[in-house]
Amino acid sequence: MDVETAGEDVSPVQRARAFAEPLLAGQALETGEDALAHADGVAAILAGIGAAPAMQAASYLVYAGDYLNKPEEIVSKAFGESYASLVMHTRRLVQIQRAAREAQHVGQEQRAQQTERVRKMLLAFSRDLRVVLLRLASRLQTLRWFAASKTPCPQSVAAESQQVFAPLANRLGIWQIKWELEDLAFRFLQPERYKEIAKALDEKRAEREIGVEAVRAQLQADLAAHGIEAQVQGRPKHLYSIYKKMQGKALALERVFDLRALRVVVADVAECYAALSWLHERYTPVPDEFDDYIAKPKPNGYQSLHTVVLAADGRPMEVQIRTRQMHEHAEHGVAAHWAYKEAGARGYAGIIASDDQVAQARKAVLRQLLAWERDFSEGAESAEPGVYDDRIYVFTPQASIVELTAGATPIDFAYAVHTDLGHRCRGAKLDGQMVPLNTRLQNGQTVEIIAAKEGGPSLDWLNTELGYLQSSRSRTKVRAWFNNLALAQTVAKGRELVEKLLQREGKTAIKLDDLASRLGFRSADALFEVVGKDEFSLRNIELLLRPPAPEPDEDELLAQRRNQRSGGSAGAAPRGGVLVVGVDSLLTNLARCCRPAPPDEIGGYVTRGKGVAIHRAACTNFRQMAQRAPERVIAVEWGGDAGQGGKGAPVYPVDVVIESTNRPGLLRDVLEVLAKEKFHVSAVNTQSTKTAEATLTNLTVEVADSGRLAQVLRSVAQVSGVKSARRK
Repeated sequence: MDVETAGEDVSPVQRARAFAEPLLAGQALETGEDALAHADGVAAILAGIGAAPAMQAASYLVYAGDYLNKPEEIVSKAFGESYASLVMHTRRLVQIQRAAREAQHVGQEQRAQQTERVRKMLLAFSRDLRVVLLRLASRLQTLRWFAASKTPCPQSVAAESQQVFAPLANRLGIWQIKWELEDLAFRFLQPERYKEIAKALDEKRAEREIGVEAVRAQLQADLAAHGIEAQVQGRPKHLYSIYKKMQGKALALERVFDLRALRVVVADVAECYAALSWLHERYTPVPDEFDDYIAKPKPNGYQSLHTVVLAADGRPMEVQIRTRQMHEHAEHGVAAHWAYKEAGARGYAGIIASDDQVAQARKAVLRQLLAWERDFSEGAESAEPGVYDDRIYVFTPQASIVELTAGATPIDFAYAVHTDLGHRCRGAKLDGQMVPLNTRLQNGQTVEIIAAKEGGPSLDWLNTELGYLQSSRSRTKVRAWFNNLALAQTVAKGRELVEKLLQREGKTAIKLDDLASRLGFRSADALFEVVGKDEFSLRNIELLLRPPAPEPDEDELLAQRRNQRSGGSAGAAPRGGVLVVGVDSLLTNLARCCRPAPPDEIGGYVTRGKGVAIHRAACTNFRQMAQRAPERVIAVEWGGDAGQGGKGAPVYPVDVVIESTNRPGLLRDVLEVLAKEKFHVSAVNTQSTKTAEATLTNLTVEVADSGRLAQVLRSVAQVSGVKSARRK
């Protein structure tokens, strides 16, 4: 059946079962239970605690996912993204549980594996309560199958059910599942004790049930006669609860009060206390056996009045008194809240929840999960301190859950929600109260960010001593903002310089992207960036824009050839320690882009009006110009006194780049090394890198021999904090 085109009268449960049946039929789970029967059982349990049909449908899709190649994708197309997310998270949680159970056999690491599993379960549950409801129902169905089939239940599964799942159901107030999980786990973990108590109860069952029914009917009639409309029920007997009371209070079986127990359900709180008053007048209350959980609810939200009275036969009887709403919560717990949400405007069990009520219910769920984790951690004897403190969970004003690093601040929260919100964050409220931006958040708080319409972060946020940011992810985003700001300023500076040059040259009509492309850059901004950083000479743009010099006439070429024949290479004139081969009396200048110095391999390029520019042969600019105008390249070589290093020998400016950590006194140490080697430093420029954790220092050093400079740079690289020292 095509689940997308199924008739509207088909319920979600029927659609999901029809989808899953061909996949699950004949398949067995790792326990040996039939997969389709297990899904049927889980759906029935969920229906029993009041879960909406959509939740029951999910029980089939989760198990069908094990037999699909791309379960999330297929379920998403057939049923929607909400179901696909549920399938993904539940499958992942099952894998975590299975791995954790297997890890218990390693001995010493058992507790560590257990506590880590609990933390991961908490994370999954806090995002989607449907996951925990499915896992609780699935575990209960598994234990039911072991009991019904008389198949031995693995001790790890029974222990996990008693130590993890039953306390979780208790914290969430899902009593129906909690009691049955405890009883079945008790049956598998302590079979002899279980049989002993079960047999003792069974021997007197008929007598006890007759007595309880007589008291129940009489109590309901008496309350009605006094104007209190009440539903009086006999309470089921839970073996594990009886066992714990016997153990905790060292009582014999017949002394456990709730062997004979009734529950009184009335309309409102006033009638609860009215019923209690009449009950204490009619029967004799047992001292120290009264608890008012209405005035002071249990941590998981449970409310009821508990009392123990002596019946007409003189035997004790426990009575619980509560309203219908309290009873609904006691039976189904947060499952009822989730059902309200899924039912929406149609309501659930006669109750229609507002958006605010749904939000409050979600917050209550998270707080109970956090409390459950604390309960568990307190019992983990070998757990290391802080093992539970690495994450916190807080709410947006819309009650969405945000996971943060422990110690996170409102600014960390803002960046976790959205980068732009973090940049514009200017203030924060915790649970409605204004707080400083470096306040540390706590589990379960509602965080509201006050943001400017535009703007960016403050540099103070990067000061670790001020405590504005605890998350490395947030710090990275703040640094990126400032790096982008610096880059924008550099690009703007470069654009201004290029545009002024174009105005001087009368070339304002040229497209900037075309200009950048002709110079070998991928975009105009890339060109502006290197110009703004003084890493690319505007002279290169001038050379590109100006038309080539007119070709010399035949007479001039003839004169040059005659000059070459008469003088040869020996007839060249030295200029600045450079010989221009074959041409007399030409002006030479050393290019600033590559700063050549002997004994570098060099080449010459005939410029317009400024003689021959001397470049290092490996210079990128020189290669590009030579490629565009090879006829203007001319052979050059160093003069005889260049690079000799003697007294009065010429020196050459060379650019050096030093990358180092940002430590005080480092530049002084570098300069001392250069001074010791008698190298004169004519210019220094220091700038921080994008990470703000390293520094680039540009030095201009006057040298007679670049070969000796390489040796000195190796000494500079040995200075503490220097990462590299190289010629530019």
